[in-house]
Amino acid sequence: MTTTCDPLVLDLVQWIAREPRTYAEVLDAWKTSCPRLTVWEDAVDLGYVTRRSVGARGTIVVLTGAGHALLAREQEAAEAAMSRIPRRRREAVA
Repeated sequence: MTTTCDPLVLDLVQWIAREPRTYAEVLDAWKTSCPRLTVWEDAVDLGYVTRRSVGARGTIVVLTGAGHALLAREQEAAEAAMSRIPRRRREAVA
């Protein structure tokens, strides 16, 4: 069974994967008071990210195993989709 991820949650996970982020930085960028837009909370609840204390630096947000697996699945899906595109079109897209 394939599950889809909310595009904003995926964006958050990809953003955190690019470089270490402090907890304050993540909340500043992703926390919202809108009850319908719960990107940070959803990513935590789904187990894609977690907080880790790193001493003097404070608390950082890192991907969990589930977060890394999500990115791997998304990468595989993107590659599979690209493989279904005829080669000439693929070269034009890239």
